[in-house]
Amino acid sequence: MALRIIFMGTPEFSVPSLRSIIDSGHRVIRVYTQPPKKKSRGQKIHKSPIHLVADTEGIEVKYPNYLSDEDYNYFLKSKPDLVVVVAYGKLIPKKFLDIRNLLFINLHASLLPKWRGAAPIERALLNLDKETGVSIMKITHGLDEGPYMKQVKVKIEKKTNSGELKKKLSSLGAQAIIDSLKTISLKGEQFVNQDESKSTYAKKIVKSETKIDWSSEAKYILGKINAFNPKPGAWFEYENKRIKVLEADEVIKQGRAGKVLDSNLTVATGKNSIKILKLQKEGKNIVNAENFLAGNKIEKGSDLN
Repeated sequence: MALRIIFMGTPEFSVPSLRSIIDSGHRVIRVYTQPPKKKSRGQKIHKSPIHLVADTEGIEVKYPNYLSDEDYNYFLKSKPDLVVVVAYGKLIPKKFLDIRNLLFINLHASLLPKWRGAAPIERALLNLDKETGVSIMKITHGLDEGPYMKQVKVKIEKKTNSGELKKKLSSLGAQAIIDSLKTISLKGEQFVNQDESKSTYAKKIVKSETKIDWSSEAKYILGKINAFNPKPGAWFEYENKRIKVLEADEVIKQGRAGKVLDSNLTVATGKNSIKILKLQKEGKNIVNAENFLAGNKIEKGSDLN
């Protein structure tokens, strides 16, 4: 049975889910997304990735700063079978969630109850987790606290970065959404309550976290590099210029934390060292270490603190 769905989402991460729903034959009756934003250059208006897809597919789009009484009345009168939320970026008011016989489901990029909150992918990488995944959960009044009906696991490899993991979970999540819609259309959904004793919170990333602290162990610095690649980037400052590190390896060398140990950009940390492989100087392109050193002098013995 084809379901009548309201879809709520904003970034590129949400796009595979919306496209999969459209391609599966379900009817998306309206899309909600965040308002278009002005970019600094030329003040050009940029619509969200979900807004662009909805426009292309001829689906009505709403982008309110907050959900109003008018939106509430639409939810009541249009009688959708389901609301699907994928990285919408705004909290849904209680009175919407309390609409009788209307199920709100959410795709969350972690294995709940681990990493509830705004930055589950980055937190998993910073924490050096060995696996993560996606959860299809019922939205309730508490933040990411609702019971889940489906989870899909994925291994985190040693060099997996945030961009790669986000893309993988986006694709896995889209398929999990379709599987869940099939179950819901057959009225076979079953929800499992989360174990509150195992919950952790993935708080929003703040700028101060992205600076590399060379006194940390090498493995945690690598976790930071992976978590913030490609954006916003883990960085250090040298000669008043910010330099982002996009890729590195751990090596067994010791030295004073922050000291460059050789001519190949091996830097000592609190335990072991990291050999920088790819980096980006402020305002420049991403290059490998060899090309970077051809135009920038960071000599053995330099202090990167």
